[in-house]
Amino acid sequence: MITVASIKKTLDNSTLVAELREAEIEILLGLLTVRHYKAGEFISRPGDGELGDALLILAEGKIEVSAIVDDEPMVMHLKDPGDLARIISFVGSNLVKIEATIEVAEDCTVLLLERARLEALLDTHHSIVYYVMRGLVRYAHSLARHKSAETEEMSNYFYRLNGRF
Repeated sequence: MITVASIKKTLDNSTLVAELREAEIEILLGLLTVRHYKAGEFISRPGDGELGDALLILAEGKIEVSAIVDDEPMVMHLKDPGDLARIISFVGSNLVKIEATIEVAEDCTVLLLERARLEALLDTHHSIVYYVMRGLVRYAHSLARHKSAETEEMSNYFYRLNGRF
């Protein structure tokens, strides 16, 4: 059983609540669904619409996400509380579709935030939606910067550029 304190710490690590006040975080907590999975289970597979457009937030454990993006295989390992998956499904709706397999590498607990539940706050708590989406963009930008740095490092290694290797 995961505690409310663990869920708050997970959200803090995710960047989603960086600009929210305590009362707003409490409202967001009410939107989350907690799920537990065992190692070897699949959270999602291509063609499986069970998660719909939910954002996946890792609270405990380890998960491996694999997909084919632009005919290239892609693997992402979620291992730290606050790591996010299904970002494109969450923000992309029907406009962008990425079929990914999400497999549990180590027993885990995840938090699911359904887009419709977050969007239901637009009339009453629009600032929560705005700040959560800003946090989501910051998280995605951080991933992109990290992957770009990894690519440059690998390029330097293979081609012995910039005298680093």
